[in-house]
Amino acid sequence: MTKTARIGFYRERDEHGYMSNFAKYPIVIEGREWPTTEHYFQAMKFEGTPHEELIRAAESASTAAHMGRERSRPLRKDWEQIKDDVMRVALEAKFTQHAELAAQLLATGDAELVEQTRGDYYWGCGTDGSGKNMLGILLVELRSKLRAASA
Repeated sequence: MTKTARIGFYRERDEHGYMSNFAKYPIVIEGREWPTTEHYFQAMKFEGTPHEELIRAAESASTAAHMGRERSRPLRKDWEQIKDDVMRVALEAKFTQHAELAAQLLATGDAELVEQTRGDYYWGCGTDGSGKNMLGILLVELRSKLRAASA
């Protein structure tokens, strides 16, 4: 039985850092530019409120992430139901608006993609590897979609 290759990513400066939501690849969604997919994702937690624009204008992805995690902000009630779809929109924008990123993602072949983050058991694999790795799953899903579109 052949073992599937595994590609880990986390820091935007690493070999596969382009997959990180903190990587500095601006995206345009519905006519608005976002500095990173992290800015977009965090801002959508507060869509339609002044917090959305404050996060969009954050000086860095890490600042946007911090702002989006502040529970003093009014998190939208449907967030848990829509967060995966928000991430899908952000990732699709990033990889379709930056052809070089789409090529890099396609070049990963059939490898499993794993966000190697210690504290995040939903988007990443977590400290012990038992996390859901939803970001990796969505990237594999997008890779399949891009591959089908280019066939």
